[in-house]
Amino acid sequence: MSVQFILSPAGEEMAVLPRAEYESLLAAAAQDDDEADAALFKARMAELEQGTSHRLPEDVSALLLHGHSLLTALRKSKEMTQTQVCFKTNISQGYLSDLESGKRSGSLEILKLLAKCYDAPLAWLTDEAGT
Repeated sequence: MSVQFILSPAGEEMAVLPRAEYESLLAAAAQDDDEADAALFKARMAELEQGTSHRLPEDVSALLLHGHSLLTALRKSKEMTQTQVCFKTNISQGYLSDLESGKRSGSLEILKLLAKCYDAPLAWLTDEAGT
């Protein structure tokens, strides 16, 4: 691989390489992504077949596809306002808004409260979900 390193006017180091090598790297990265996606899909399908996975309800999935966060989608699927969730969980509205927008991440205790409020498996809201 023939790479040349140059400095931008701002002092940032940049790598310059022939287009063919660049396209080869892109193709390899895409193949790795495809293989990883296929492996994850296969694992999730096996979990579904074994009954060890909880499926998201269709309305939650639809809201996710429309760009809502999981917390927002769960809340909306229960037809609840942020105020109602805050009343049930004793979480401030600003904090809930930050959680839904991804500005903050909740503690395990907060996520447990929200999972109970939404009648959802805690794994959906934690790293156990594989997200």
